[in-house]
Amino acid sequence: MSDQKTALVVSAHSADFVWRAGGTIALHAAQGWKVHIVCLSFGERGESAKLWRQPGMTLERVKTDRRREAEEAAAILGAEVSFLDIGDYPMRADLDVVFRLAAIYRELRPSFVLSHSLKDPYNFDHPLATHVAQEARVVAQAHGHEPQQAVIGAPPVFLFEPHQPEQCEWKPELFLDISPVWEKKRAAFETMRAQEHLWEYYTRVGLQRGAQATRNSDFKIQYAEAFQRIFPHVTQDTLA
Repeated sequence: MSDQKTALVVSAHSADFVWRAGGTIALHAAQGWKVHIVCLSFGERGESAKLWRQPGMTLERVKTDRRREAEEAAAILGAEVSFLDIGDYPMRADLDVVFRLAAIYRELRPSFVLSHSLKDPYNFDHPLATHVAQEARVVAQAHGHEPQQAVIGAPPVFLFEPHQPEQCEWKPELFLDISPVWEKKRAAFETMRAQEHLWEYYTRVGLQRGAQATRNSDFKIQYAEAFQRIFPHVTQDTLA
């Protein structure tokens, strides 16, 4: 088994991982981690308005464009990406989706998992993605599921920042300095041409979280990403 550390990102739509966790992905990839992103959908119905304004646009053309954007962004960040193509607006996930994700958990054996907030009244796809990611995690821990395979441990799950955190009952509990890889995240932003209106918004979010991270530490941080935890933090020997 490879000694390379791994991480899993479960993204509802093909651009979510860029806005919310692009810096974290790039930072770990630069440190030699294998980061695998799973996009449950392409965001083809609800998050591609700019494309739908073009004459003669079709669902398959939108999917193709969004896939191309996501693959380009993942390459910039240093990650690999796969697509389950389960649709969006509305998104639905059956047992097959859970089992496909569980198989990815067991193959990847991630040290941590990133996904969406537990609530989002503006976008029902986002908490569904997190629910599926957590259910698949539990299935991958079950000895009776595909018993010929080794079960996984208990990778911590971090919830990345929703678009309107106050309405989603999300609060920042961990800040990560992404200043060294900010230019990669910004370049990944700019592959998302279907959602150009979000480029400056998430630049401001990065600066704001950087200011808050500095205020809560002895570090001088320009850009940061923030996460909420689901499970308790476990450590040995010391709290620091």
